Amino acid sequence: MTIPIERTNAVIHTENFLYNLIDPKKTPRVPKAIREQARHLLRHYPNRYQMEIIAEQQDKNLDPLDIKVFGKSFYY
Repeated sequence: MTIPIERTNAVIHTENFLYNLIDPKKTPRVPKAIREQARHLLRHYPNRYQMEIIAEQQDKNLDPLDIKVFGKSFYY
């Protein structure tokens, strides 16, 4: 089972991976189409601030049946 912190960390690591893909200095020899796809995905990717807001809103909800999507990360 994935806990909210693990999910948040996965999103942060994926964001870093995508940013590395669009940087030719960090990832040489990556095809242009892959760089464009990474750039496109990052346009609507949740940033750390948005994930923090979601986590705080979920922490305020006391309903035990609600499923947390994001949790506070060790990488903030």
